[in-house]
Amino acid sequence: MITALEIGLIYAIMALGVYLTFRILNFPDLTVDGSFTTGAATAAVLITAGVDPFLATVAAFVAGTLAGLVTGLLHTKGGINGLLAGILTMIGLYSINLRIMGSANVALLGDDTAISALRELAGRGWASVLVLLALAVVFKLVLDWYLHTDNGLALQATGDNEQMIRSYAVSTDRMKIVGLMLSNGLVALTGALIAQHQGFADIGMGIGLILVGLASVIVGQALFGSSSVARSTLAVIFGAVVYRLAIQLALNLGLDPNDMKLMSAVLVVAALLLPQWKGFSKLAARRRAGRSGGGRAEAVADAAAAAAGTSAGTSAGPASVEQSTEPAQSEQSAPSAPSARSGQKGV
Repeated sequence: MITALEIGLIYAIMALGVYLTFRILNFPDLTVDGSFTTGAATAAVLITAGVDPFLATVAAFVAGTLAGLVTGLLHTKGGINGLLAGILTMIGLYSINLRIMGSANVALLGDDTAISALRELAGRGWASVLVLLALAVVFKLVLDWYLHTDNGLALQATGDNEQMIRSYAVSTDRMKIVGLMLSNGLVALTGALIAQHQGFADIGMGIGLILVGLASVIVGQALFGSSSVARSTLAVIFGAVVYRLAIQLALNLGLDPNDMKLMSAVLVVAALLLPQWKGFSKLAARRRAGRSGGGRAEAVADAAAAAAGTSAGTSAGPASVEQSTEPAQSEQSAPSAPSARSGQKGV
């Protein structure tokens, strides 16, 4: 259980990267299958060469951003379909990763790693889980902050309505490249941590990783909702943990490890179909109504009162100006019609 939680929290960082492209940019990026291994290979080779493991992990992040840069340039400047651009980069990274490692795998047994430093600091119990949880939350908060900056809002707008944001003189090509670089940087960083956690980097460790990321994003948002960016990123973290716990439970029940990819596919299909089930939709609607019912009722009442006051002031405004005997009443009724018209123009 402890190991499953640790791995799930590490994969949560990768899931945040997949969320960035899959949900924010609306970009189906398959580069992650290759950039994950790139991060693992870069960190493993540097650690075995005597480089500080934390610097090696940062180098893995940089290597991942370069992989995302290639995909972004192929798509934006080369005019290649986004899905095909990711596949081409992923295929090319297979040979590059072999060149980086020099062989099909690199062992880290006996080398000092970031995970071994964590073991020395917090041991192998719940303390290590809390440290990894704090790390995942830090990445979540940084991503939340970035997505609320001007650059991050432009990134969100690029995924929502590319034509609209382009009319505001925002370079959508640059936004896509930045998003792909950040996403694959987080994926490569996760690959480096996973390699240090399991004690080796392997050329095939990234195969099917996009399914793991999608499962984390879809399952998390299906279970915990996605009403805001902060809620969505939190749901992604929980989704990664739930996914890893489900895999661990299946193994404990005696499921063949060779069937793990099949189980991942089944989980994604279930998460996609679950929101379409009427019972689930009603339950989600009740939960939302219970959470925001009071505030929404007050807002509706205020809006109704404001509408009634506006209509009354508009219809009786000229008469009240002529018939009123108090200056204060004439001063208040006179500007009521212009204010209503200015509100309509603003809308």
